[in-house]
Amino acid sequence: MTSPARHAAGAAALALALGAWAPAGLAQESTNQVATASDWSVFTEEDPKECWGVSAPMESVNTRNGEPVSVQRSEIRLFVTFRPGTGAAGEVSFTGGYPFAPGSTVNMTIGDASFELFVDGEWAWPSDPADDAALLTALRRGDTAVLTARSARGTQTVDTFSLRGFTAAMTEAEARCR
Repeated sequence: MTSPARHAAGAAALALALGAWAPAGLAQESTNQVATASDWSVFTEEDPKECWGVSAPMESVNTRNGEPVSVQRSEIRLFVTFRPGTGAAGEVSFTGGYPFAPGSTVNMTIGDASFELFVDGEWAWPSDPADDAALLTALRRGDTAVLTARSARGTQTVDTFSLRGFTAAMTEAEARCR
């Protein structure tokens, strides 16, 4: 399955289930948080069965033409989702809180490793399950994940996520979705 098709249904399901973690107006308030591990939270949904870990950035920097700017962004989140029965065993996704520039990509850097995520609207994902697996390995080993992107309005954004608690949160999410 191609990446947009592989992730589109998941993004829609996440937006509906996330509540407080989703951009305003996309979902009702979520009451399905089941665990917290340092900077990561774990949520579950029963119908269809879905489990995910999510975190907000610890720092966001916005620039335009090399100068810092103040911009309005909705929720900025990094997710890893598990969906039994669909083959989704740790899908990584990112929402930057704005529509990404069409045709652009998001660069994720974890330590010395760099990954490219394709974009669709306000969401970005790795291109295939093998990339998800490589990203998960890097996320489990890293201290921070830095995501660099460009908005449709030309703003350059750099969002830094802490990976404290990532492994524990993923272990919990995966165990709940077996």
